[in-house]
Amino acid sequence: MAKSKVLVIGVTGNLGFELAKASLSASHQTFGLGSLQDEISLLEALKHVDVVICAVSSKQVLDQKPLISAIKRAGCIKRFFPSEFGADPDKMRVSDLDHGFYSRKSEIRRLVEAEAIPYTYICCNFYMSYLLPSLIQPGLNIPPRDKVSVFGDGNVKGVFMKEKDVASFTISTVDDPRTLNKVLYLRPPGNTISMNELIDIWEDKIGTKVERIYFTKEELLKKIHETPYPDNMEMVFIYSVFVKGDQTYFDINSSGDEEGSHLYPNIKYTTISEYLDTLV
Repeated sequence: MAKSKVLVIGVTGNLGFELAKASLSASHQTFGLGSLQDEISLLEALKHVDVVICAVSSKQVLDQKPLISAIKRAGCIKRFFPSEFGADPDKMRVSDLDHGFYSRKSEIRRLVEAEAIPYTYICCNFYMSYLLPSLIQPGLNIPPRDKVSVFGDGNVKGVFMKEKDVASFTISTVDDPRTLNKVLYLRPPGNTISMNELIDIWEDKIGTKVERIYFTKEELLKKIHETPYPDNMEMVFIYSVFVKGDQTYFDINSSGDEEGSHLYPNIKYTTISEYLDTLV
C-alpha cells in the first residue's frame, strides 16, 4: 500500500520539526506549513495530501476551526491529528483551575467528530523538556541537589516523553487502521513515574540524599489561588498530574483506545532515567 502524504502544520515549532523529520524518515512524502493564518496556502496544501497533523501551540488551539472546515470541504483527508500532544483533555479534572486550557482542546475534538472527519488523538502527557529538568520544582530550571518540594504524598504517577519520541509514535499511526478514530496514549513503563520515584533515581545518580519537603493538596491549592494567572499554570499542571493523577487514573484498554509502547514495541524511546543522565 502506498504511504500517505503528510502535511505538518506548525512545522517551525519544536514538535512540528520533529514530526516532519520523523515523517520523512518513514518515507512519507511530507509537506510543511508554518501557521493557519494563510487560508489560500492551506487550501492549496490540502489538495496534495492524505493526512494532516497539526502541531500549533496551545494558545492557537481554537485557530484550528477554519482548518477543520477546510478539511471537510477538501474531502480528501484520510486522517486528521488535531493539536493535542499533552494530557487527554476529556480526562482532566481541573476545569475550575485551568482557565479553559483543556476545554478548548475538547471543543476541537467535538467539532472534528461532529464533522465526521477521520482522526487520531495523540495524548503524550508531559514533554521531558517541561518540569522534568527541575525535578518538578516550580520556578526552577535545573534539578536541586539539597532539598526538593514534594506535592501530595509523592506517590501519584505522571508521564514524560521526549518530543522526538512523540513524533516517532505519531508517524507510526498514520497508516495504521488500529488507531483510526481512537486515542493513542503514550504511557510507557520507563516514563511513568511518581515524584518519590523520580527523586530516588536522582539521588542514585548524584550519590547523595536530598531533603524532601512535603506539601499537602490544600497547601498547593492555596498557592495556586494566591498566584495570578498565568503564573500559576505550572502549579495547576502539577496539581492535576501529581496530586489528582489525571494522566494515569484511568485504564486505557477499557476505553478501547491504544497505548503506544504496546502497539509499537520496536520504537526505542528515551526513558526518564536516561534523560536524567544528561542533567547530572
